[in-house]
Amino acid sequence: MELIKFSPFGRSFGFRNHMDNILNEFLHPAVCIDESKGNLWNPIVDVYENDESIVVKAEVPGVDKKDISVDIDNGVLTVKGERKHEEEVKEDRFYRKERVYGKFQRAFRLPEGTDYEKINADFKDGILTVTVPKVEEKKPKQISIH
Repeated sequence: MELIKFSPFGRSFGFRNHMDNILNEFLHPAVCIDESKGNLWNPIVDVYENDESIVVKAEVPGVDKKDISVDIDNGVLTVKGERKHEEEVKEDRFYRKERVYGKFQRAFRLPEGTDYEKINADFKDGILTVTVPKVEEKKPKQISIH
């Protein structure tokens, strides 16, 4: 039987690495690296509401407009696309490799009272802006009696 030296902190490093990964996913949601599926990424998105509409702004730098699609189905707005490799560089020539390539997909459930027929999508300087107008509220009508 082999003796193993006891280290009271040996297990805590595994726990710390696990917690670091959780915090990194929370603080940096734009990049998600899953070793089993390769590199995946999701663009950073702002979703806000004003008086007239719901606005979704997504940062998609390096993605061509033709490689992005915006769909609506059953009240769910889906933004899909792909960032393609610009040029092939041999792996042994890299000093640092941080940019992530590949497909992405984000989906957002839209609240009731939005007009799906008048959705507008604009793409400028790597920012995709999707505007979903709200349905005009029906105001009560005063009926005069004659």
